[in-house]
Amino acid sequence: MKRRIQIFDTTLRDGEQSPGCSMDIAEKLDVTAQLEKLNVDVIEAGFAISSPGDFAAVKAVSELVKNACVASLSRCVQNDIDAAAEALKAAVSPRIHLVIATSPIHMRAKLKMTPEQVLEQAVQSIKYARRFCADVQFSAEDATRSDRAFLCEVYKAAIEAGASVINIADTVGYATPNEFYNLVKYVQEHCPGVDGVTVSVHCHNDLGMATANSISGVAAGASQVECTLSGIGERAGNTSLEEIVMTLKTRADLMSADCGVDSRQIYKAVRLIQAVIGLPIPPNKAIVGANAFAHEAGIHQHGVLADRETYEIMRPEEIGIPLNSIVLGKHSGRAALSERLHALGFSPTPEALDAVFEQFKVLADKKKVVSDRDLIALMGGDTFEDVGLYKLESFVINSGNTIDATAILKLRRGDALIQGVEMGDGPVDAAFKTVNSITGGQFSLENYALHSVTEGGDALGEALVRIVDGKGNMYTGRGISTDIIESSVKAYINAVNKAITDGEDT
Repeated sequence: MKRRIQIFDTTLRDGEQSPGCSMDIAEKLDVTAQLEKLNVDVIEAGFAISSPGDFAAVKAVSELVKNACVASLSRCVQNDIDAAAEALKAAVSPRIHLVIATSPIHMRAKLKMTPEQVLEQAVQSIKYARRFCADVQFSAEDATRSDRAFLCEVYKAAIEAGASVINIADTVGYATPNEFYNLVKYVQEHCPGVDGVTVSVHCHNDLGMATANSISGVAAGASQVECTLSGIGERAGNTSLEEIVMTLKTRADLMSADCGVDSRQIYKAVRLIQAVIGLPIPPNKAIVGANAFAHEAGIHQHGVLADRETYEIMRPEEIGIPLNSIVLGKHSGRAALSERLHALGFSPTPEALDAVFEQFKVLADKKKVVSDRDLIALMGGDTFEDVGLYKLESFVINSGNTIDATAILKLRRGDALIQGVEMGDGPVDAAFKTVNSITGGQFSLENYALHSVTEGGDALGEALVRIVDGKGNMYTGRGISTDIIESSVKAYINAVNKAITDGEDT
């Protein structure tokens, strides 16, 4: 009988800690809704005590989620636990996730505590958290660099104090797969009471072995894996959710374990996180990269044409990548669009359907035929269309290698139509400066990426930007169009609108 592995998703907490990957509450709720569709077991919504924004996000996610367990991170400090408990009040299945470091270097340099003090604080915190929540997870930070005997002593005390989950964290991505396998085995063999709790693993990717270490942990007996969409997270990132899920699915013969994640929702989930944080997926990214199912070598192409299993160990449709290249055209109606969107797993409201239908018609006039991937891109969250914010009305760009680029833009905000003209170092720079001029914003461009959603000369181009305001706050934006300048301008306006909205809310 296969073991059931729980998937603990920490995209909204550890994933967001990656530089430039911050999300506002609306974006976190969009990601949460998709995580529910993925059917993950646990959603770590944030670190409630860290900021009012994180507290509000944990509270909002708790109110939204109907199926998964919702967790909030907490240090082994009473104020942290109080904040987590309060933020999780509305959760159907709440979990307080306690963490304290157990490695000599962390205890000495960061905590300035003795091992005895660390153990005592862990126990007291677990007992205190149990007053609010029956489900308490205890994580030993930097477990892979901890003394094994002491680590087991802490875990034993944590279990006796009431922890329902103990987590073995490779916080700095230091371990190798064989080392991590042996550590998980050691904990299970030398920690009394471990059979009565869930053993979890949390691995970072500093040496590129997060997934391998997590799978080794599962092979050694762990029954929960902590991971993030696309592997985003601190430094080099976390264990990638899609890699864990598809490894369990593809190598079921070896693992004798499975999870409850609906793998057909993976592509949509990763596309969503890409749009939200404004970071493109590397083409060679396992499972979801553009090249993951591409075959260029002649011998590979021949093999795939003869039998897909020659070079494809999984099928693209298993992760939700649509195969049909031609779906709808400019003569297609709202009903046909609605039916296709539902087939792709979307359930837009009537208002959202009206908005995407308008964009679909514009795209169909330019492309003639619209693919499933185009539709997924259209549904990716073009929030620059929000009423009351700036929307691109028209643009004219003059550029060349012997003249300074000039951008003339007209933006609409409500009933007002505002025009601006600026010069810049190239057409994109000129356009972005014009947006700043019209909106009165003082934003600088931190990151800019452009790629095609589909293939061909009429491909839909997707632009992702990250801007920084005068206070150092980062905002991401996304824009799509068959015209790369238009998609770039839309992405920049999208980010500016977020910044303006954030400023109006504070």
